[in-house]
Amino acid sequence: MNPIAKELNEIIKKANVHVYEMLSEVGKNLFFPKGILFQSAEAKEKAFKFNATIGMATEKGRTMYLPSIMASVSGLSPEQALTYAPSYGIMSLRQAWRDELYDKNPSLKGINISIPIVTNAITHGLSIVSDMWVDPGDPVIIPDKMWGNYNMTFSVLRGARIVNYQMFDSSNGFDLQSFEECVRAEAEKRDKIIVLLNFPNNPTGYTINNEEADRIADILTNLARTGKNVLAITDDAYFGLFYEDETLKESIFARLIGRDPRLLAIKLDGATKENFVWGLRVGFITYGAIFEGDERLAYEALEKKTAGNVRGSISNASHLGQEIVLKSMQNEDYKAEKLQKFGIMNERALEVKRVLASPKYSEAWEAYPFNSGYFMCLKLKTVEAESLRVHLLNKYGVGLISLGQTDLRVAFSCIEKGDIQELFDIIHQGIKDIA
Repeated sequence: MNPIAKELNEIIKKANVHVYEMLSEVGKNLFFPKGILFQSAEAKEKAFKFNATIGMATEKGRTMYLPSIMASVSGLSPEQALTYAPSYGIMSLRQAWRDELYDKNPSLKGINISIPIVTNAITHGLSIVSDMWVDPGDPVIIPDKMWGNYNMTFSVLRGARIVNYQMFDSSNGFDLQSFEECVRAEAEKRDKIIVLLNFPNNPTGYTINNEEADRIADILTNLARTGKNVLAITDDAYFGLFYEDETLKESIFARLIGRDPRLLAIKLDGATKENFVWGLRVGFITYGAIFEGDERLAYEALEKKTAGNVRGSISNASHLGQEIVLKSMQNEDYKAEKLQKFGIMNERALEVKRVLASPKYSEAWEAYPFNSGYFMCLKLKTVEAESLRVHLLNKYGVGLISLGQTDLRVAFSCIEKGDIQELFDIIHQGIKDIA
């Protein structure tokens, strides 16, 4: 094992041995190298005559660039748009995102968290978490209504076991009993369990309420107090798009920190969906745990391991994307702009609910609960989801996503409010065609 990795491991062990125990074998071996990047940073500070360390080209003391490239970039210098970013992400963006986390999650007040590490959006963040914290055979507990790519990230690439519980109970709320039975059953088999909490949920668009959030946190805390290590990953991709008053308005990440030394929370989020910049690929990983002694030192050790993973896989996330997101966050109109877009999404969600309230659809489907995010899901009663999807596409030019035998996902995020009634009428007609 590299001496730097050993040093980081000792820091983590001293602060909380259970967090160290939860690291995968890859995670324990990860470190941020004192190689080219370290030497280049040192040279940037001290090389006053010539700096011939970094693999970028300069011209007359400035970053070399093609005018045809910079002609497409407005408001940023070549140094901001074209150069490498640190593997950790640019510090000003990391700090700005952490400040916003405290604003958006009131329960974090007075709690120390890591400085977010920038990832190439949340999918890359999930891959990093899988590398660092998941060993082959580890159970990753996810509801039966889940984003299909979790299977690729955790099971196919890392050899984890995807374990599902039933997401909804008979009252159309979060099935706390199924969740608790599942995590307890897995905890009986081994000393570490991994739970992935995705709210707003993809594909259903469901977010838990405050009572459900407290109960989930209690279940995981009580399990940790029995001597089991519990890793709770929150995938908050659609955070902020909450359309009902009783819906939890903050990440459950904030409810999980500080409860028990054996409970580690990892937050995955990003500008991708929150700020409507899907192709910029700017996401974040943030840690929350109980540490003894110097918390900052322990968090830095986790940040260095995480940045080491970024360095060893993609080197760094796009500097241009990070600068664009940061510049937007610093704009005085930023919050007003987000509120205006939220209003559009909220109106679409309410229109979907209004349309689906019609009794004419009752024989064709029932809608899974939804109150947030981009999506809602139909449970079809009389036809197979994939057959309907293909029929709607071929005959009516309507594209939807089929999930399993009965479920059809509708992304109302990309449907104008005035078109929602027609969309569901076409789906209904398609069912009648097949029947």
